[in-house]
Amino acid sequence: MIKSLCQRISSLFMALMLLPILFSSIQAKDALPTAEIQSFVETFETIHEGYVETLSDEDILRKALKGMVSGLDPHSEYFTKSELADFDELTSGNYAGIGVEVEMKDKILTIIAPIDGSPAAEAGILPGDVIIRIDSTLISDLSMQDIVGLMRGDVGSKVKLAIEREGEIKNYELTRRLVEDASVSSKWLGNGIAYFRISQFQSDSSREFSNEIKTMTKERPIQAVVLDLRNNPGGVLQSAVGIVDAFVDKGLIVYTKGRHELSRSEFTAIEKNTLLGKVPVVVLINEGSASASEIVAGALQDHNRAVVLGTESFGKGSVQTVIPLSNGDAVKLTTALYYTPNGRSIQAQGITPDLIVPQATLSVEKGQFFVKEAELKGHLSNGTGGEERTSADAQPEIGELASSDFQLFQAVSILKTLPKLVQIQ
Repeated sequence: MIKSLCQRISSLFMALMLLPILFSSIQAKDALPTAEIQSFVETFETIHEGYVETLSDEDILRKALKGMVSGLDPHSEYFTKSELADFDELTSGNYAGIGVEVEMKDKILTIIAPIDGSPAAEAGILPGDVIIRIDSTLISDLSMQDIVGLMRGDVGSKVKLAIEREGEIKNYELTRRLVEDASVSSKWLGNGIAYFRISQFQSDSSREFSNEIKTMTKERPIQAVVLDLRNNPGGVLQSAVGIVDAFVDKGLIVYTKGRHELSRSEFTAIEKNTLLGKVPVVVLINEGSASASEIVAGALQDHNRAVVLGTESFGKGSVQTVIPLSNGDAVKLTTALYYTPNGRSIQAQGITPDLIVPQATLSVEKGQFFVKEAELKGHLSNGTGGEERTSADAQPEIGELASSDFQLFQAVSILKTLPKLVQIQ
């Protein structure tokens, strides 16, 4: 047994000794950390011989790999073949689950945003909610892939979430279903104002956006745009670039910069892709707007192509690259930070709106007493024959939009007023 153990230790040690050769072009000048490798071997053997449950060598090594990658930052992960297939499914916008984007930080699982139309959104789960328990499992010390595995399941099956919100624990029971998320939706808001909602950036989101613009343009000319990126957790970088390209006809959109040449890239606008190069734009963001959403908001802000309205965004400014491995697994590795055209890094900072407008409930004081000229006895009539207006006529009414979505109401108010301000100038 001792001989077999020594042989396995020797084989493992030799395998680990050979790993740096694969990276010799990058680490040619680095000394091999033999002491740390020896500690790894000893830890490996300690787990193999003494852990309460029997684990194969492959299991231990895979857990070591996962720990090595996840320990780098909240966004880096090691994917097995099946986990990689699940990840590809998520970015395609077709998956069975509850529809939330989550972030693990300091062992706290926080919801960045629920996906529009998902079971989570319909149940009233909000950005900033902290997931404490999934079914009967506490999330502490779980990997992100373990968490995703717990939340996903067969269509029609149920999952229970215990969520902390403002110091209170709320319990939800959600029914999993196939989330087929068309990431772009649109509607008219009056006065030629087109509203576009992007719930997340999937691989085909820029194409969807272009099609929505063309469809609406056939109905009537678009005079102004509200681009709603609130609670959009991000997604595919190239799709974000395509959205900006629809509004900007030239210049830098975003660039990435990391340690190595392959992680450095620039994305610029192409004039032929520009569909709405002149119309006024208001972009809505909030604390649930992350990653690709911040790229769009930051680029349009730097190009002076939009007024950004809402609250400060999430602040995820790092780029992850999925790197396939020879065994079919993959590493999702943070390889760079991205920067807005003016060189701003959004990482851990976010986008500050041009107009900070929190989401609020609008109400009007009741019972105010005032008198207008038309109510005074013997008042003169309007000199042009216009209709007289009394205090009852002047009572403000809150429209449905102002009551249901104050931030959107403010955006529409700006776009309706803008032509008058332009004339004044």
